[in-house]
Amino acid sequence: MTDDVGRRISELKAQNGTIVLAHNYQLPEVQDVADFVGDSFGLSVKASQTDAKVIIFCGVDFMAESALILNPTKRVVVPDPGAMCPMSAMITPEALRKLKAENPGVPVVAYVNTSAAVKAETDVCCTSSNAVKVVKSLGAKKVIFVPDRNLGLYVQRYVKETELILWPGYCPTHQRITVDKLKEMRKAHPEAEIIVHPECTPEVIDAADAAASTEGMVNRVKASQKNEFILGTEVEHAYRMRRLFPDKVFYPIPGTVCPNMKRTTLVKVLHSLEALETTISIPEDILRKARKPLDRMVEIGRGD
Repeated sequence: MTDDVGRRISELKAQNGTIVLAHNYQLPEVQDVADFVGDSFGLSVKASQTDAKVIIFCGVDFMAESALILNPTKRVVVPDPGAMCPMSAMITPEALRKLKAENPGVPVVAYVNTSAAVKAETDVCCTSSNAVKVVKSLGAKKVIFVPDRNLGLYVQRYVKETELILWPGYCPTHQRITVDKLKEMRKAHPEAEIIVHPECTPEVIDAADAAASTEGMVNRVKASQKNEFILGTEVEHAYRMRRLFPDKVFYPIPGTVCPNMKRTTLVKVLHSLEALETTISIPEDILRKARKPLDRMVEIGRGD
């Protein structure tokens, strides 16, 4: 059944001039049919470069919005419009405008995990892979950083000359990773290196061997002499890592599951290709304003 669905997806992609983009946290079978699998930054760049007429975006809401912002003449279709990012929902444009009014003249950096309407209120976007680089590029004494407090605290370690005004948002999935869980994993796999995502809490980052974005994890493993790795991020990233490095062993942390990423199934991808109905739309004024901070993010490039 899965093979039949996969073959039909391949046929429809060719017929419709369609590209399928999938985030690292998508189900394995969805990653298998994607034309490109990567992190938020990689997906943003790929979306900005594609010649495809239609983009099927397998991820969560803000990612599909970003793809449309960078490709306003394309059709961006989501297999499940209910796949939302809870962190993105923790900051609204109204709340950000209030914070800006309380800190006049302070530049705003928005994690890409935000809505298009929030991006429209910011100066530059960032991903976990280039957040430090983006903040440093501003050369400001103060920066408003939204919405992920944990990522902001991670950035603060490397930009001590800049005071970050942090919003109290967080990723529920990464918040579930605890120091106790890392201790259990280290006891079970004493030879493994522990790499955690910067969305984890500061104490978890301190207990790990390294912190890196999902693409940063790829680069670290590629350069490492180690053969075993404990990955402190969403469990499905281990699937991509095993495909990239079949001679190495990866251990995801049990229970680190994003239910919203799992809403996208192979059958839903097929249905979205057949119907091309669940198309993302953004008001023109929001789209235009949100384009500038995303373009700046892409121009600044990766920081890993």
